[in-house]
Amino acid sequence: MRVSAMSMQSAGEPSTGTASPGGSRPIDLVHLSRYTLGNRSLENELLGLFRSQADVYLARLDDGADDKEWKNAAHSRKGSARGLGAWALDDLAEEAEQLAAGDDRSDVKARMRSAIASVNAFIDSFMEA
Repeated sequence: MRVSAMSMQSAGEPSTGTASPGGSRPIDLVHLSRYTLGNRSLENELLGLFRSQADVYLARLDDGADDKEWKNAAHSRKGSARGLGAWALDDLAEEAEQLAAGDDRSDVKARMRSAIASVNAFIDSFMEA
């Protein structure tokens, strides 16, 4: 469930409701905090899991020889993105999941790779803080 546009990203920073690739953060920290009931340890665990699994899902998309494997990999990535509040990645994974067999998937893969890199960089900086 996405945080409404009336919520706050952080003190004094109004939310746009979704984070876009050009937005200030690739992860909605308000959503993540609500999802984990404010448990910072759980937040760190989820962020670490996402970070460690990022390459696995990219490989599954790259290696997805058949339509079912592609859709399963995209669906898994969508679920993990939604859990964190990585809305731009969620949207891309949704787009990827809807592609039919035979569609050119190279563009959406490239955009997902970029979005995942952005989320991972944010996770790295967030966990160092």
